[in-house]
Amino acid sequence: MSQRPDLRPERIAVLSVHTSPLAQPGTGDAGGMNVYVLQTAVQLARRGIEVEIFTRATASNLPPVQEAAPGVLVRNVVAGPFEGLDKQDLPTQLCTFAGEVLRQEARQQPGHYDLVHSHYWLSGQVGWLARDRWRVPLVHTAHTLAAVKNAALAEGDSPEPLTREIGEKQVIAESDRMIANTAEEARQLVEMYGARPDRIDVVPPGADLARYRPGDKAAARALFGLDPRERVVAFVGRIQPLKAPDVLVRAAAELLRAPDAERAGRLRVLIVGGPSGTGLDRPDALIHLAAELGIADRVTFLPPQPPQRLVQVYRAADLVAVPSYNESFGLVAIEAQASGTPVLAADVGGLGTAVRHGETGLLVPGHRIADWAAAMGDLLGDPERLRRMAIRAVDHAAKFSWEHTADGLLAGYSSAMAEFDAHRRRAVVLDGPYGVPRVDPRDRVPGERASLAGQVRASTGYPSLRRRRMGIPR
Repeated sequence: MSQRPDLRPERIAVLSVHTSPLAQPGTGDAGGMNVYVLQTAVQLARRGIEVEIFTRATASNLPPVQEAAPGVLVRNVVAGPFEGLDKQDLPTQLCTFAGEVLRQEARQQPGHYDLVHSHYWLSGQVGWLARDRWRVPLVHTAHTLAAVKNAALAEGDSPEPLTREIGEKQVIAESDRMIANTAEEARQLVEMYGARPDRIDVVPPGADLARYRPGDKAAARALFGLDPRERVVAFVGRIQPLKAPDVLVRAAAELLRAPDAERAGRLRVLIVGGPSGTGLDRPDALIHLAAELGIADRVTFLPPQPPQRLVQVYRAADLVAVPSYNESFGLVAIEAQASGTPVLAADVGGLGTAVRHGETGLLVPGHRIADWAAAMGDLLGDPERLRRMAIRAVDHAAKFSWEHTADGLLAGYSSAMAEFDAHRRRAVVLDGPYGVPRVDPRDRVPGERASLAGQVRASTGYPSLRRRRMGIPR
């Protein structure tokens, strides 16, 4: 379908219910999605698009509105108690959250938002309602999928509930367009959730390439008190079974027990992050594991680091490990490579896109400890190979920037707006009873309910940009 050039949003509502883009990634529910939401919002704002991000307030001292960057507002919505709510409890607060989102829009001039972009299924449930109320397209990014996660659970981890899978299917069916991080995620959306391929845009995430770049390794190690003579393997992320930091610790222990362990040099495992999800049940489990394996003196733990220090973590490491059981993409892998550090990753999800096997790092099939120990030993025992990988890693990461991500999102937004407009125009038949437009069920947009409200909504066409520019009220 050809896109109308004037269908470019001026202001969008971004929904991130369960985690704020201003939260520190690496603990609790904060992770790569936080980085994604904030960085894409900043890039869109630089292109002249106003972005308002709605998220649930988790502290009483948060202001109702915060400016995250020029053109980017974060609205902290009070929905439920500020603390003590697990992500699994948040569906009970969606009505309250949605009500406040709708009230915020109702205080504005008609046509305030041109598009809704929801992140994660909880936000999609609210986005679906906002889309219907505001008569604008809904674009959705899943970030993670319950069916995918449950198909590759870590031992002892809890599966995602059926209610989440059902909720995801509802959101996917109702979304005007889906944004997938990789072609693999797009395939999963189609095969596991019945998404329409023609409504999926593959838009890879990126990294802040101005921040994450090679630097002085010795200075980075001095910052964290690391021995310059050690071989450092770093893990960056939330400490939970899904992210599998225990695989790295167990592999390090096996490598240190090997007869030829000396070839890998003096090993140091650096764990950067905090407990999250089911990891909160045993927040000290990784510390106890290192002690049980007899390598407590070889493992250093650091809390989550802000971006200006995180880049130093990547620079300090000889290798960054990403042993996750599931990753829709793997921002850590791109950030590490942009900083000049090769990556050892599990061959799952989007990591096959983020890492070029044999060139910028290695992809390990599965999570057998022996395989991880062997791969880690092979790389650490060959400094020249690591050096070549580091050079290629920087070139590879340069292809993934937030600027490129924003370009892809804008193309998706344009398609969503054009399709939304075309469907609404095609669906209207002006010969219904009492002057009410009648919608031909064969032409109704999938997910559009055959109600009076739906018929009237269909009759209006695309309401926001066109009406605002023509001075016509909603």
